[in-house]
Amino acid sequence: ATYQYTAWIIVAVAAAMLYPQAFTRWGDVDLRNKWLILIIIQLVMFGMGIQMSIHDFAGLRSSGKGVLIGLFCHFTVMPLMGLLLTRLFRFEPEIAAGVILIGSCSSGLASNVMVYLAKANLVLSVVVTAMATLAAPFLTPLLLKLLAGTLINISFINMMMEIIKIVIVPIFAALLHDYLKQASPAGKRAIRIASLIAVGWFMFLTGGGWHLLEETGTQPQILQAIEIFSFLAGAVLTGFLYHQLTLRFPRLDSIMPLLSMFGIIYFTTVTTAAGRENLMRVGFLLFICSVIHNGAGYFFGYWLSRLFGLDNDSARTVAFEVGLQNGG
Repeated sequence: ATYQYTAWIIVAVAAAMLYPQAFTRWGDVDLRNKWLILIIIQLVMFGMGIQMSIHDFAGLRSSGKGVLIGLFCHFTVMPLMGLLLTRLFRFEPEIAAGVILIGSCSSGLASNVMVYLAKANLVLSVVVTAMATLAAPFLTPLLLKLLAGTLINISFINMMMEIIKIVIVPIFAALLHDYLKQASPAGKRAIRIASLIAVGWFMFLTGGGWHLLEETGTQPQILQAIEIFSFLAGAVLTGFLYHQLTLRFPRLDSIMPLLSMFGIIYFTTVTTAAGRENLMRVGFLLFICSVIHNGAGYFFGYWLSRLFGLDNDSARTVAFEVGLQNGG
């Protein structure tokens, strides 16, 4: 049971490599459709966010130094190692940019699990993960622009907006659900009113409001801001409705991580199928590169933390936070 998830990933990759045509289209449905992938990744992040809590941020005061060191190591060691490895292995531009992108992502909840198993500083791990996740929409596009901007065409603003949709919106919805668990009557009433406003806003948009905004020549930047506002309004509505569902079905919170696992397996399968030819050509080198990349994250995460004066448990925690990336 412990290795069941790993086994599913191996099965998914093997199936996609052997039968790529089965995982690219089903009839008229493109399995890599942008909106389909967006919804599935949001589901993954929502399932991960369900395991987070507003109280996770309470440890910031007691572990401030460790958090700063963790964030510094996380957003320097892995991106720079990614750049170095792409120069060393001479990957083609898209794959090189992918390696750098993986290094520029925030840490995921897997690092919290590993820190728990290693009996290290769990409070520090949770806070670093939370802060790195919030910083990702700004730092990930910035690092990719700086380090991989010559490899592929990167729009900083567009990428930042996409990561806000993918990461911040679903986690905001999950944290809103967590807030409603202990909210005062006034707080619950405020969220209910906000949800009704969100419903009204979506009725306006679907009733021709968005088309009207485009026809009246609204500036692209304003349309982008309205789009992000709409996603955040959707997060409020989702968090509220999900909370109401959990009141009727209390086991729903324990099921959500399984849906996250399904989502990760889904886009692992379809992206492997789509990139099969590239993987056949550079798969072994990419595997070696990944091992070195992660190993360097653990090594430098630990020893830089010790150099900056963190205790052994905190240094081990930072090692996991630096080496484990939420690359999906």
